[in-house]
Amino acid sequence: MGQFRIVDAGFMTTVQDLGRYGYQQYGVSVSGAMDYVAAKLANILVGNDENEGLLEATMIGPKIEFLDAAVIAITGGDMQPVINGVSLNLNKSISVNKGDSLTFRGMKKGLRSYIAFTGGIDVPVVMGSKSTFLKAQIGGYEGRALRAGDILSTGLVNNVQFGREIAENYYDYGSGKVELRVVLGPQDDAFTENGIENFFNSEFRVTNNCDRMGYTLEGENIEHKDGADIISDGISMGAIQVPNSGNLIIMMADRQTTGGYTKIANVITADLPKIAQAKPGDVITFKKSTLEEAHMLFKELENRIDEVKIQLYAQAKNKTEATKAKMVKIYNITVNGTSYGVKVEEL
Repeated sequence: MGQFRIVDAGFMTTVQDLGRYGYQQYGVSVSGAMDYVAAKLANILVGNDENEGLLEATMIGPKIEFLDAAVIAITGGDMQPVINGVSLNLNKSISVNKGDSLTFRGMKKGLRSYIAFTGGIDVPVVMGSKSTFLKAQIGGYEGRALRAGDILSTGLVNNVQFGREIAENYYDYGSGKVELRVVLGPQDDAFTENGIENFFNSEFRVTNNCDRMGYTLEGENIEHKDGADIISDGISMGAIQVPNSGNLIIMMADRQTTGGYTKIANVITADLPKIAQAKPGDVITFKKSTLEEAHMLFKELENRIDEVKIQLYAQAKNKTEATKAKMVKIYNITVNGTSYGVKVEEL
């Protein structure tokens, strides 16, 4: 086990995993990492289970002092991470020493970075999850965002090797233009033909009102037939509500479990990281998809993640075998005129 200290918490840094499922009927939001793909990859890089707890940093990264040696990986948005003044590569497991300092120069691409630690983060599991649900003040570290002075512990460290690396980029976070594929419904019949047309043929801009609960967009008003109010029903991540104002709200990880506004469409699961990494001012467009395509794209994405696991396992195995080979030498020793080959393992 090890520890690290939060010297500066940045804009908002929380402990998250992949979410708290099975409690929405009781009004408890799923929460979890906004960019679930980046979170999975960070944990895979340091040898953790995909669902292990890690840090989600938003917009301005934290400053962390390592009280013990650790292996870390940083994925997602590029906040330009630095260890002791030396720039770090994203998507790579890195060994840090006791006393090292992790800082971030500033957001270059995207909005959220994920910091995983070998062994995970040792916080209580609440309703099956380590995720912080800020509004209810449960999960994570004392149910809140991190503050300067907090000391967190990591779990048991396995023998993962640092230097694991993912070469490919899953998403382009830096263009400022985001195309989201969506499946219409469940209340698309509540909108006029003109409203549906505007939805697919207009550009929308992310406002400053964007957080873990939802993203409000500004742009063309989406016209209803008879108003926005419905009998409250369930809300999934990526659901796009349209209240009476006609503006769009994309519901995110800390969304309420039910809502009484019409939902014109839902962002497909494979595209959720795109909106999770969008920042104020980014331009959003929507492209019509189908449930069948959404399932296919999600399966393809999961297959790519599985391939990464296989590749990283092979990397680790090859490094271990190479290290063992370097540690073994054969010495020829002659005794009474007879030559012997002696294998010596060097420690």
